[in-house]
Amino acid sequence: MSLRGLSARVLLATGVVLTMVSAPAGAAPDDYVKSNNIRLEAHLDLAPAATINSDIAFQGDYAYVGNFNGFAVYDIKHPKRPRLVSSVLCPGGQMDVTILGDILVTSVDESRSDDSCASKPQSAREPSSWEGLRIFDVSDKANPRYVKSVETDCGSHTHTLVPDKQGEAFYVYVSSYAPSDSFPDCRPPHDKISIVKVPLDDPAAAAVVATPVLFPPDQQNAAATTGCHDITAYPALDLAAGACMGDGVLLDISDREQPRVIDRVTDANFAFWHSATFNNAGTKVVFTDELGGGTRARCTAAEGPTRGADAVYDIVDRRLVFRSYYKISRLQTATENCVAHNGSLIPVKGRDIMVQAWYQGGVSVWDFTDSANPREIAFFDRAPISDTQLVLGGYWSAYYYNGYVYGSEIYRGFDVFRVVDPRVNQAGSVKLDLLNVQTQGAYPERGNGVPGGS
Repeated sequence: MSLRGLSARVLLATGVVLTMVSAPAGAAPDDYVKSNNIRLEAHLDLAPAATINSDIAFQGDYAYVGNFNGFAVYDIKHPKRPRLVSSVLCPGGQMDVTILGDILVTSVDESRSDDSCASKPQSAREPSSWEGLRIFDVSDKANPRYVKSVETDCGSHTHTLVPDKQGEAFYVYVSSYAPSDSFPDCRPPHDKISIVKVPLDDPAAAAVVATPVLFPPDQQNAAATTGCHDITAYPALDLAAGACMGDGVLLDISDREQPRVIDRVTDANFAFWHSATFNNAGTKVVFTDELGGGTRARCTAAEGPTRGADAVYDIVDRRLVFRSYYKISRLQTATENCVAHNGSLIPVKGRDIMVQAWYQGGVSVWDFTDSANPREIAFFDRAPISDTQLVLGGYWSAYYYNGYVYGSEIYRGFDVFRVVDPRVNQAGSVKLDLLNVQTQGAYPERGNGVPGGS
């Protein structure tokens, strides 16, 4: 989500007017429509002190859910009975999360008075402002421990975990954007990413090791950029796909500290390149267009079937070739923020199927095996939070993990779904030990495994 857009720097520029309301307590709202092949198995309200649920990472029997006030740890050993283990108060949007071993990395893309969990919001115009990564030790799930911060230029809107090739450390590719001459640590041109190296045996030694420029001025047809929103890596193939504001890019990451653009595409239909998902074979990329930054009603008849949608690209000779658009067909109301957002593959052998969040447009499961003719096969869609005003809510992320779909709902909390359909049932045989969705890899056919070896 572009909820850097909820900061004053972008809200004032876009004129977005949103209403934030307190989440209700109690049982899951039962006013929804859905296909017959998906079930809501469990619901938990927002964790104590949480506000605006964001991204999810998985490890073993646990799910880590970021929110703009910190993060929560859930025990999902029994998916139909998830249990809150801890809720950490450490404000700073967006708090996107990744996990490896006992190390949890979180993103802060909000100017703070310092790097502590007691920090206050502060204008990015102040030289003392801080934004970047926070690193926690989560060996004790009930009592996570803050270990280290790493400041990065323009903060960290999202980040991507990329293991090194020696198994001694991992890299964090930090995506950030929206530079301004008024911000001491975020001045244009901002055509780079920050790369942080984290030693596995000493996470407190994490530090920025490179700030590679992805779009050098002498690159043919290069235009001024304002940063990347999100990067998804496929380490085993030495590839990554980046959603870099006005561009979709394919990256060679064989040199982990010096990724380089090998193809770059634009699309007049796309307003805001948000994220990317490879298929399991690494021969396709799905890019999303977060038209309106996730804060507007973009699933209406007036917007049409291709704006605020996904775009499916085949990778041919390491080049991106456009094939089609995909957008949910259920029209939403003018009070529902709705646009393409975070999703993940469902590991079905021989098929390209993913589940995806659409904010108040709900959760969609769709098949893009035929790149030119994607189609939906399951959905879940709650009624508007409000019938009279645009209220921020809906699913930020919807990810498949070990037989279930988990949804982080901005306003309502944490949901667990089960898709029961012959087209996806075989995915239940794939059991993972770890899932950071922006770090992809080939799924094992059976038994335990970790995509991409991360």
